[in-house]
Amino acid sequence: MSLISILLVLIFTGAILWLINTYVPMDTTIKNVFNSLIVIVTIIWILNAFALFSS
Repeated sequence: MSLISILLVLIFTGAILWLINTYVPMDTTIKNVFNSLIVIVTIIWILNAFALFSS
């Protein structure tokens, strides 16, 4: 996987997360759990992309 595709996925994920946080009304605790889940999944995906984490 190229570095450009990884950067594009990170930018896309950040933009989607920003849009959801800005325009979707949610309770603060649900929003925090959702944000944490997305960040953890993204970190695991990056570790898999660089072959530092094998499942």
